[in-house]
Amino acid sequence: MFNKLVIIGVGLIGGSFALALRQAGLVKQIVGIGRSQANMQRALDLGVIDEIAHHPALAMQDADAVLLAMPVGQTADIMAKIAPYLQPETVITDAGSTKQDVIAAARTYLDKHLKNFVPSHPIAGAEHSGVNAAQANLFHNKHLIITPLEETSDTALARVTALWQGCGAQVSEMQADEHDRLLAATSHLPHLLAFTFMNYLCTNIGNDPDQLLRFAGSGLRDFTRIAGSSPEMWHDICFSNRETLLTQIDAYQHTLSSLQKMLEDSNGPALKDLFSEAREARRNWFKDKI
Repeated sequence: MFNKLVIIGVGLIGGSFALALRQAGLVKQIVGIGRSQANMQRALDLGVIDEIAHHPALAMQDADAVLLAMPVGQTADIMAKIAPYLQPETVITDAGSTKQDVIAAARTYLDKHLKNFVPSHPIAGAEHSGVNAAQANLFHNKHLIITPLEETSDTALARVTALWQGCGAQVSEMQADEHDRLLAATSHLPHLLAFTFMNYLCTNIGNDPDQLLRFAGSGLRDFTRIAGSSPEMWHDICFSNRETLLTQIDAYQHTLSSLQKMLEDSNGPALKDLFSEAREARRNWFKDKI
């Protein structure tokens, strides 16, 4: 049982974290901090949080745990603001989609609290944002990656693991650089493709995007669903993991060039093999999920 949990950024992730822990009965009091007072008031009205804090000094007083759930571009600034008020035993975790930049910020601003810092990333989300999108089961049976520091204490690791497991998540550990490399390929690049493809459709094909999209089928809807995600959040993620993402973009462009060459050469067998291999890979991926 955690007596007091502070969530900075009570949106989809932070709000779902609060709802899941409240449902599990693992926390007594939840205090929220956020930029949008309208969103914070909505979180209070919905019962996601118990109190709105307007200053870190009040929020951190007697806090057992702190979740940083704002866009990763704000991490350094938030850490600098809360550091002077953190209690000696308060554990801190985050939900950022990148880890090496978050750890670098922690080493700069949380240097006296590194034993209590446990970097985390839930592999869960939705295309909607804000506390209205929060749901108690968002993390249920979803992967949660923890990238502990050398300084992270066993106690802090156990407490943060218990929090995420209380949300229903399946917790794994890995190194921060491995996390950022894997997520660049499986999450960051797909979001980048979805955003850019929607822009491509609306700016490069025809003069009437509404007329074009009117005849789009479920395939396009499914492919571009994640283009409805928060632009601010994904702007921050792309720049936070820029070098690794650039490597993935180069590799993907090479694959597109190979596909283009198959079409130019009318190489039907190679194109069919490419499609067959992709279908088999996806079927194997979902084999144990159905």
